[in-house]
Amino acid sequence: MHPHPIQKKNIILGVTGSIAAYKAADLASKLAQSGAIVNVVLTEAAAKFIAPLTFQSVTGEPAYSDADLWGADAHVLHIGLARKADALLIAPATANTLAKLAHGGADDLLSLTALALGTGADTPLLMIAPAMDAGMYTHAATQENVEILKRRGVVFVGPEAGHLASGLVAKGRMSEPADILGQLRYQFSRRGPLLGKHIVVTAGPTQEIIDPVRYLSNRSTGKQGYALAQAALDAGADVTLISGPVHLSPPGGATCVHVRTALEMEKAILSACQTADALIMAAAVADFRPAQAADQKIKKLGGAPALPLSANPDILAAVNQQRATTQKPNVVVGFAAETQSIIANAEDKMRRKGMNFIVANDVSAHDAGFAVETNRVTLLHTAGRKEELPLMSKAEIAAEVIERVITLLNPQENA
Repeated sequence: MHPHPIQKKNIILGVTGSIAAYKAADLASKLAQSGAIVNVVLTEAAAKFIAPLTFQSVTGEPAYSDADLWGADAHVLHIGLARKADALLIAPATANTLAKLAHGGADDLLSLTALALGTGADTPLLMIAPAMDAGMYTHAATQENVEILKRRGVVFVGPEAGHLASGLVAKGRMSEPADILGQLRYQFSRRGPLLGKHIVVTAGPTQEIIDPVRYLSNRSTGKQGYALAQAALDAGADVTLISGPVHLSPPGGATCVHVRTALEMEKAILSACQTADALIMAAAVADFRPAQAADQKIKKLGGAPALPLSANPDILAAVNQQRATTQKPNVVVGFAAETQSIIANAEDKMRRKGMNFIVANDVSAHDAGFAVETNRVTLLHTAGRKEELPLMSKAEIAAEVIERVITLLNPQENA
């Protein structure tokens, strides 16, 4: 399986003087849990908000401050940190920090380390998550500094609009640690075997409208589809995630198209598939919809109303019809969520819908399928080959599926 893009990467986490510094501890912990080697560098102002010991405790690695510049072991400390770094991530980054970075200031350990990264094709990634109060980020001086840094290839995450320390609501909140981690993961994945490939992934349920307050749907949470999108991103792909209504955040770097009904999903899929190398249909699309949605809430006076249904379109049939003209996508993968005759039903679906392979799973099992973190699936291939995978996390299942997609899209490399 393709390794986690952040695993074993040397990350310098720079923390500057902002109340958002408390979020940096959570970010450091998440980086370490993802397998990164994390050294933290705090400015003098940051150390007044949060202690270096906090970071050492969650990363298991040294955390440095300006005091370490003058220690017995501090000989060109900034050079040593910069030379082993795969990335310097500054979160939170104040307006003053942006100004120093833009204009080559180097008056503390963090800015010295940033300058020591150098320039050129092999320069470590520099990513910045700004945090500052109302008016400061949108000020012309700050925006000029941001543009200077972007021209040098610096990647920015946020800031977001929201409540700030002053009590005002404006753009200036540091992005959440999970979002920063997702963007860092995306940046490190841009050398994978699917680089340059466009993968379309569908996820979640559809909701078919009965009236303004009711709909027909199913128990899909979207977890498996979102895991597939993340695995495709980790392998270097450009990913379009077409998602029904779920309570999940899209993975960093994905282009997410939100839809509600099966008709909306069909339209989004046909549009995205015009340039797709692969389509992975993990969404649980409703087979039927109310023939006519009521304009007003249906009242129960007079008993239960009849609910005539109409069949939703066969989306994969429409994909195959378009595919005959565009030759896109090259690979189509489906899912079969079944409760009986699992293999027979899945094989029939694969043949009828022109898939390269299908992922069959028993959604009636207590530890697989809907609303759980694990899955147990069988991969059925057009040549009759059958692969039974053991109980795995949905992320592990996703990685296995993407490995098969890699093989199909790059047959010569995998011969």
